Amino acid sequence: MRKKTKIVKISNVLIGGDNPIAIQSMTNTDTKDVQRTVRQIKTLEKAGCEIVRLSVYDFECVEALKEIRKMTDVPLVADIHFDYRLAIESIKVGVDKVRINPGNIGAKWKVKDVARAAAEHGVPIRVGANMGSIDPEYLLRYRDRTDALVASAMDEVKQLEDLGFDDIVVAVKSSDAVETLVANEKISKLTDHPLHLGVTEAGVYEDAVVKSSFALGHLIHEGIGDTIRISIAGDPLREVQIARSLLRATHRSNEVEVIACPTCARTQIDVEELAERVKDEIGNMKVKLKIAVMGCLVNGIGEARDADIAVFGTKSGGVIYENGKKVDFVSKEEIPKALKKLIEKRINENEEESDDENR
Repeated sequence: MRKKTKIVKISNVLIGGDNPIAIQSMTNTDTKDVQRTVRQIKTLEKAGCEIVRLSVYDFECVEALKEIRKMTDVPLVADIHFDYRLAIESIKVGVDKVRINPGNIGAKWKVKDVARAAAEHGVPIRVGANMGSIDPEYLLRYRDRTDALVASAMDEVKQLEDLGFDDIVVAVKSSDAVETLVANEKISKLTDHPLHLGVTEAGVYEDAVVKSSFALGHLIHEGIGDTIRISIAGDPLREVQIARSLLRATHRSNEVEVIACPTCARTQIDVEELAERVKDEIGNMKVKLKIAVMGCLVNGIGEARDADIAVFGTKSGGVIYENGKKVDFVSKEEIPKALKKLIEKRINENEEESDDENR
C-alpha cells in the first residue's frame, strides 16, 4: 500500500497523493552553455525524464536559465547552494522548483525571502539532508547516523513550515544504500510531504545501479517515495533508463515491460540484440503489458503463457504468441514491428471499450 503524501505541483507534473512516481535527473553540462544544456534536457525528456535539475552557481547561470526556460517545457529545478539571491532570481525567470539547503543559505531572513518568492510564484522548495554534508552537530547529538539525517531534514522542514510555507519536497540521502533505505523509512513516518528518493554519490554505473536498485526498490515496494533519481557518475541519460527499469520492476510503471531469457546453448537467435531492437521499437509505449523475448522453444512456450505477448526465436525467424496462443511467424527483421502492431491493436481495442462504456 503506497503511503499517501501531500500533492505538490511542479509545473505540469503532480507528485504525491495517488500520482505516479516521477523520474528526475540532473544535467551535467555547464548551465551557462545554453545550447548544450537544452540538447541534453531534450535527450533526457525523450528518454522519459519528467523533471530536470540544473546547477545554478552564479548569476550568469540565472541569465542562461532565462533562455533555457524559453526552449523547453519540461519542469526545471534550480539547484542552489549558499547564495539565497540565486534562488530568488531563478524563481523569477521561471524555474518550477528550487532545491536549497537552509543551513548553507545562511541567516533566517534569507530563507524567509526565498520562501516568500517561492510562494508568490507557486514554486515548491526541496529541502533535506545528505550524509556527506550534514552538520556535525547532528552526528554528535544522535548515536544512530540515520536518526541524525532525519532530524536534520525535519529541522529544515520545520523552518519552512514556521514561515507559513508548506509547498515542500523532502530528501534524505547517503552514499550508503542501507542508510538511505532506513532514513527514508523513518522520515516517512514523520512527515506527509512528498519524498524524493536517491542514493547520493552512488558511484560508477554498476555500483550505482546495484545500490540504487536495492535501496529505492525496497522503499518503492514499501509504498515510500514520490520522485526518484538514480545517481550515476557519467551520462545522466543512463539515470533515466535505469529509473524506468526500476519502476517497471516494482510495478510502478504504466508502460511496456520487455523481459528476455539469459540464453544458453539451445538459443537459436541473438536474444540480446533482438531484445534491444524490441525495446527501441516499443519501449516508450504507455500500456501495461509484459513482452517476452525468448531464445528457443523450450523457454518460449512457458513464457508465452506468462507474458501478454511472447516471441521465441528459431533459425529462420520468430514465433509470436498472444495470450498463450500462437498467432504468427515472422522473419527476424520483422519481429519488432510485428510486436508493435499487436500492442497498437490492443491499445485501440481498449480505447474503443472505454468509449463504449462512457457513452
